[in-house]
Amino acid sequence: MGNCHTVGPNEALVVSGGCCGSDYKQYVFGGWAWAWWCISDTQRISLEIMTLQPRCEDVETAEGVALTVTGVAQVKIMTEKELLAVACEQFLGKNVQDIKNVVLQTLEGHLRSILGTLTVEQIYQDRDQFAKLVREVAAPDVGRMGIEILSFTIKDVYDKVDYLSSLGKTQTAVVQRDADIGVAEAERDAGIREAECKKEMLDVKFMADTKIADSKRAFELQKSAFSEEVNIKTAEAQLAYELQGAREQQKIRQEEIEIEVVQRKKQIAVEAQEILRTDKELIATVRRPAEAEAHRIQQIAEGEKVKQVLLAQAEAEKIRKIGEAEAAVIEAMGKAEKNLIYCIIKIGLRQPGMVAHACNPSTLGG
Repeated sequence: MGNCHTVGPNEALVVSGGCCGSDYKQYVFGGWAWAWWCISDTQRISLEIMTLQPRCEDVETAEGVALTVTGVAQVKIMTEKELLAVACEQFLGKNVQDIKNVVLQTLEGHLRSILGTLTVEQIYQDRDQFAKLVREVAAPDVGRMGIEILSFTIKDVYDKVDYLSSLGKTQTAVVQRDADIGVAEAERDAGIREAECKKEMLDVKFMADTKIADSKRAFELQKSAFSEEVNIKTAEAQLAYELQGAREQQKIRQEEIEIEVVQRKKQIAVEAQEILRTDKELIATVRRPAEAEAHRIQQIAEGEKVKQVLLAQAEAEKIRKIGEAEAAVIEAMGKAEKNLIYCIIKIGLRQPGMVAHACNPSTLGG
């Protein structure tokens, strides 16, 4: 009988031994494995990342300057079956600190050896390249132990003789000098470029002013031509307008004359109607009354005559002659009055104002 052993992804389980004296080893991580009681042996090894801080003090560089370098490395045991088996052969049964010490010593040895081949400037100015070189040199050795270098960086570089600070001052002075030279060259180039730009600007301005003057002259010429054409068209339009206005005035005058003729005809017709009306009015107001008056007078005259005749017959024979004479006179007067009335009527038809005068009793009596 046996037990089932489980293991997480951050550690590996090694099961060794088996039935019939088997030397088979089983490596499991993030899973489970079966182990026989009293026959199989189980051991665990951590797969977590280990942080190391290799430090090399007073290591002489290629120039003989002693430097102290501190780095930071992240390492872990690899999980490939062959490499995991190699790591288990070397580190199984040891704790994490023991593993760290072994890998740390290996990294520090390689770091020390690489420092002796480089100058201070190469180490100080290009730390990434220095760390990459250390990682590439140390990786095969730690890899043969089943260890993988995940990252390696240089944390700090310093010395006890102020070489780096002097180098920094020198570099600062060089940088300052180069900066001053660069500023002077830049100002010189800027001045030259400014002069060139100013010259180009003046050339462009001159060309632009020339083009503007040409354009302005062409514009004025075109404007004059347009103005002349506009004036001609305006004069033609004005003349056509005046001619058309004269024609319209002529038409209007002709229509006014026609209207006046029509109005005159209507006025003549109205006057003719007025004359007819006046004639009728005269006939109604003068002629008819005059005829009636003449008839009345005639009747009165005849009655008077009859009366005189009767009186004459009644009186006596002696006055017959007188009566006849008087009757003759009366008859003559009647005829005269009749003739007078007829003349008055004829005159009244032509001059109505004289009718009243003719019909005046004082006039008739005279």
